[in-house]
Amino acid sequence: MSEQIQQRYAGAVMNTFGPPALALVRGQGAHVWDADGKEYVDLLGGIAVNALGHAHPALVDAVTTQLQTLGHVSNFFATEPQVALAEELVGLLGWGDEARVFFSNSGAEANEAALKLTRRTGRTRVVAAEGSFHGRTMGALSLTSKAAYREPFAPLPGEVAFVPYDDVAALDSAVDDTVAAIVLEPIQGEAGVVVPSADYLAAAQRIAHDHGALLWLDEVQTGIARTGAWFAHQLLDGVQPDVITLAKGLGGGIPIGATVARGKAATLLQPGNHGTTFGGNPVASAAALAVLRTIEAEGLLTATLERGDQLAALLAKQTGVLEVTGSGLMRGAELDGPYAAQAVASGRDAGFILNATGPSRLRFVPPLVLTSDDLDALDEALPTILDTARAAAQETTP
Repeated sequence: MSEQIQQRYAGAVMNTFGPPALALVRGQGAHVWDADGKEYVDLLGGIAVNALGHAHPALVDAVTTQLQTLGHVSNFFATEPQVALAEELVGLLGWGDEARVFFSNSGAEANEAALKLTRRTGRTRVVAAEGSFHGRTMGALSLTSKAAYREPFAPLPGEVAFVPYDDVAALDSAVDDTVAAIVLEPIQGEAGVVVPSADYLAAAQRIAHDHGALLWLDEVQTGIARTGAWFAHQLLDGVQPDVITLAKGLGGGIPIGATVARGKAATLLQPGNHGTTFGGNPVASAAALAVLRTIEAEGLLTATLERGDQLAALLAKQTGVLEVTGSGLMRGAELDGPYAAQAVASGRDAGFILNATGPSRLRFVPPLVLTSDDLDALDEALPTILDTARAAAQETTP
């Protein structure tokens, strides 16, 4: 059955992602099943999206109830779920009445809105970081540093300068009074869970404000309890960005993005400056509210820290793991050789969905409902997974 679906995929879907590794048909909690009935522990979580895992009753109920009540009305009209979600996000940030929210459908769209917002400052330059990933739409892509993503679509919009991540001196040299914003990920996700020094974001905030620029933090991957705080920048004292962008875990699998701004930045986009047909629709907003309220009700912030520590400990003790990075349930593992892709394949054979972000780098961003038993199973299986991967890589090495 899986092979048939994959063949149909190849004949019908654009080849933008390459051949799919599996055809998945069902999920429950942190587990998924393929079309042949094989079960896997999902340690990718839809790329940090499925915060509540799969088929969580609270999310199913929220979406079903809202769709039966009011599905879509466009942004010519207000709906209670959209307003309530905006209020809840602002409250979780602790930003008060000076903050406003723009809803979209994805992280790339949230970043597009933020990029347009920066243009309304009257400045056109943006400083971003090497290793960054902010999306694949043209504006978001202009902020994404990887040459392989950018070069086929050059010239890209904007005046974007890239500086080394976690390098305060480089950032200080690049920012002057012509810069509209500094955009950074609090932890770089697609780069492999790269964590900066503890004072880096505070320094970025100081540099931005010294030059009248905005500090924009892309929390698309790090936000919504992923790191054990509602937003990763809240792990650091005194860091208060002017703009944050969200998506991924916010909807728990239902597409939604958000651009949240405070102070002057919240007033820059005015009627006619930006828009969206589907952004903040009642169903997506109800889903996001269910995610936020379930994280709170089920104590998933605490659970994320506990499971994250358990995951980090079991990774660190593995033969061949040189370094473990990250916070909460956003972890990176650096291997002692270029066999991460083989580890993904051997993990799949063993019933675990893993993710490689580089030749020797694994990323773990599982559902926040991951259990201790799930991690015990990984602990037992991982030595064989890595040994098999290492051997497979050696066989293919000339």
